[in-house]
Amino acid sequence: MHLDGFGLFVEDMPKMIRFYRDILGFEIKEAETAGNVYLIKDDTLFMLYGRNNFEKMTNRKYEYIKGLNGHGEIALYVDTFEEVDEKYKELMSKGVTSVLEPSTEPWGQRTCYIADPEGNLIEIGSWNKPFRSWSDKDM
Repeated sequence: MHLDGFGLFVEDMPKMIRFYRDILGFEIKEAETAGNVYLIKDDTLFMLYGRNNFEKMTNRKYEYIKGLNGHGEIALYVDTFEEVDEKYKELMSKGVTSVLEPSTEPWGQRTCYIADPEGNLIEIGSWNKPFRSWSDKDM
């Protein structure tokens, strides 16, 4: 098997489309009224599924966490420590929810966390090297 992509089950599709498109810069071509959104971000499929549509498709109800969701994260990479700080400051100026201010962790990564409008955690981190130079090494 190969990793094809990942998705989020969303309650308020218009709000989530605006966040990922307008705040984080994901290229989303669907209208805010779309039931499902599929896009490619850095060669990875990213999907937003309307919760109601998914429940109809699977013929069952699911439980959803309100507030911050600690079940997973979306990780975004920037090449330098300075970019972590700059991106965090930019997002704060746009009213994004802060979860963890930028800090350099004991393992050498600089990271910060924000939350999307439905409480999904998003990490913005860097190893202070271009993306491909650290991702090809043994972790």
